[in-house]
Amino acid sequence: MDPVPQTRPPTAPALRRAPVQQRSAERLARILDACATLLDETGYERLSTRAVAVRAGVPIGSVYRFFGNKRAMVAALALRNLDRYAERVSERLAVTPPLDAYGAIDGVLDEFIAMKRTVPGFALVDFGVPAAAPGEVSGGTAGGDGGPGDDAGAGGDAGPRGDGRSGDDAGPDGGTGSGDDADPRDEVEDPNRLVAERICGLLAAHLGRPADEELHRKVLVGVETADALVRLAFRADPAGDPALVDETRLLLHAYLGPSLS
Repeated sequence: MDPVPQTRPPTAPALRRAPVQQRSAERLARILDACATLLDETGYERLSTRAVAVRAGVPIGSVYRFFGNKRAMVAALALRNLDRYAERVSERLAVTPPLDAYGAIDGVLDEFIAMKRTVPGFALVDFGVPAAAPGEVSGGTAGGDGGPGDDAGAGGDAGPRGDGRSGDDAGPDGGTGSGDDADPRDEVEDPNRLVAERICGLLAAHLGRPADEELHRKVLVGVETADALVRLAFRADPAGDPALVDETRLLLHAYLGPSLS
């Protein structure tokens, strides 16, 4: 059976510059990988673009080439997570023989649980950016990232532009990663609605039914409910409390199963 088609192309993070060359794309991937690993080690508030650059083995200017601040970087990671989650669900639904409605629901939930357990940074940042820390604006704290290792570029780390970056690596707007660089695209708008949109399209295609308004509404309710219960399960147990995961599965079966069938 062919893989279930995506409902739209992979989500493009709101980058200052999209990578054109393979080397640039690989560098961007290293930056996001480092960001994910550091989220597990330090949490969001103590994350800084400078620490990510060090972990990724790239100049700080390379981070600012793609992102104005850490919030934009984490938003890009969240969107990459969404694309990878949709890919995993699509592969799960592509098995032979085709899954019925309840098997499809299990696939959607199981892949989310598996990513929570195994994907770096996913436990903290799945598909959305954590709430802003006190004093942090949506685009980042003025003058830096609001965490240790301030990214304002002060002192000996300043590049020729005086902002912590070399002229070659500076973004097209010449920004410094301060609050002035805030861009509404840095945020992942209503992440659960984005997840529901992707899942709705995948389920509809797999089960051969229209992705109509009713299905969108029911999948959104299911996503919101599952998100809350899975968070509860992982607060109770770092690996996800099995009893709470089972309760989540039963609830989704009872609510979504009849509609999908």
